[in-house]
Amino acid sequence: MPAPAPLPAVDLVAIGASAGGIDALMRLFHDLPQPWRLPLVAVLHLPEGRDSRLAEIFGRRLGLPVREAQDKAPVAPGTLHFAPPGYHLFIERERVFSLSCEPPVLYSRPSIDLLMETAADAYGPRLAGLLLTGANEDGARGLAAIGAAGGLTAVQRPDDAAVPQMPQAALDLLRPRGPDHVLPLPRLRQLLMQLDSLHAP
Repeated sequence: MPAPAPLPAVDLVAIGASAGGIDALMRLFHDLPQPWRLPLVAVLHLPEGRDSRLAEIFGRRLGLPVREAQDKAPVAPGTLHFAPPGYHLFIERERVFSLSCEPPVLYSRPSIDLLMETAADAYGPRLAGLLLTGANEDGARGLAAIGAAGGLTAVQRPDDAAVPQMPQAALDLLRPRGPDHVLPLPRLRQLLMQLDSLHAP
């Protein structure tokens, strides 16, 4: 059996989740080693019209800074950024955030696809994308865009996900080659830590 390909160095990890995502993200990020260097950007589908407490909830439980992404703010190293509810979150080529009120994509705003597509345009092969549990197809097209730009793609194994439709949609779209990694959540966490260890401070 050939040895696995070495992991690339990346400058950002974009993560998408929907149904079952709070628990999955908490398990993914729990007790990450410090100091943590890689910026993380997460889209989690939330109902519109209510405030998000994700940054507050995760900030109390994690050992790294957690923020809600703000329009025109830079992508900060060593920080977990959450997309705010009711807005699409883009990453510009200058590696700053922008927010948009464009119509929902696949009934979702924020859209995982749009985050990942704009991040792929900004970071190219220096980007990793992770797609976790969820109940629709959002994120499959975005993950394909990351792969097309030369970035690293990883999907939670559907039989490990609380809701398998979202990771399965990515597997179906990315056939026949598939994502670079299809892993249960504990091994995705290991992958994340390996990527951080390769990230130059």
